Amino acid sequence: MKTATILRNIMASVGFLVLLTPQNAHAQLVPQPWVSVGSKDDDVTYSVGARALNWGAELGIGPDSATGVDVLKFISLPVVSPYVGLGYYSEDKGLAVSGGVQVGAGDNLFLGAGYNSVRGINGQLGVRF
Repeated sequence: MKTATILRNIMASVGFLVLLTPQNAHAQLVPQPWVSVGSKDDDVTYSVGARALNWGAELGIGPDSATGVDVLKFISLPVVSPYVGLGYYSEDKGLAVSGGVQVGAGDNLFLGAGYNSVRGINGQLGVRF
């Protein structure tokens, strides 16, 4: 009878240790910001963006001072992350579609290239925390 009680206490202790032991985090909810410079019809365009949980948002300034916001969906692959997006811009530019790719360039940096129907071709430089 004593052996059964000791065995039960050991099993309960091991169970509590397993439940209370900290687990490794598999993902962090830290946005990855970037800046972008591009060109459309000989005008320079700018944008800033951030990505978290494979979704992103980008605030951009295009030709004729058209400003707008794009919502982006990323596909996470080991080294590259292609994306597609949809946005809306002022100055009668209307709806914009975009697409591109971001590539890891080290532990904390990434580079990207993309196209936006309002802002044209752009290059991106971003940071991972």
